[in-house]
Amino acid sequence: MNPVTFAGYCAWIGKEILSGTLDVFTNLVKPGQYGTPMIVEVPLRCESDLEITFFASSITITPGTLVVAAAAGDDETGRRPTLFVHSLFNDTEDEALDGLFDMEERLLRAMRGAGNVPERITPRTGRDADGRAAADGTEGDRA
Repeated sequence: MNPVTFAGYCAWIGKEILSGTLDVFTNLVKPGQYGTPMIVEVPLRCESDLEITFFASSITITPGTLVVAAAAGDDETGRRPTLFVHSLFNDTEDEALDGLFDMEERLLRAMRGAGNVPERITPRTGRDADGRAAADGTEGDRA
């Protein structure tokens, strides 16, 4: 782990906390519906307990998001570790997942280095952004 890169990640999380706080406050004072709550399934590229803990903590400390459940990975079936995240201020599931995958990428770059971050795996399909099967040979979540 590069301390300078990790400090940059911490600064970015600080910005996200301030931005999330502003979103919460704005939604409190404007008339109409308060947010668009949803729970999204996030298959993880994080592998170690430390990476998963930092990612879950980063999500939960950011206003408007909260980890509500975690599912362990299974080496026998190839199932990836998964977090279930309550998101309050995203209009669509894809928008929520894009933000969460961006956060995970930033964390993994800070912890592993830029060249050691696997491509995004989409929920339910087990395919990367170009439609290729996951590198580990799985077909993704079967939930």
